[in-house]
Amino acid sequence: MNDYMKALHQRFFRKPNLTELEKEIETARQEVRDCLDKVQRRRLMDLVDGQALLREAISLASFTAGFKLAWGITKELEADDLYSSQEETEYICHHIQKED
Repeated sequence: MNDYMKALHQRFFRKPNLTELEKEIETARQEVRDCLDKVQRRRLMDLVDGQALLREAISLASFTAGFKLAWGITKELEADDLYSSQEETEYICHHIQKED
């Protein structure tokens, strides 16, 4: 299921535009890097790489949790006869046909 969640995440996740924050972080990283020797710079890059991996894992975990929550809500609504995936499919198809 994890591969399926990764595929859905790649398909639907849109990275927010955080250009200014990213520039500030990069500037700070470069300022710190300039004060370090070669070994310390390598360690800093390891830290930056680790943070990037952590952000990716958190993003996927958050997406998966949201998906599971939505799935659970759908199941509860179906159990109470408040939601029908067939009706939803027909509704979507009807609106797509209207657009064409």
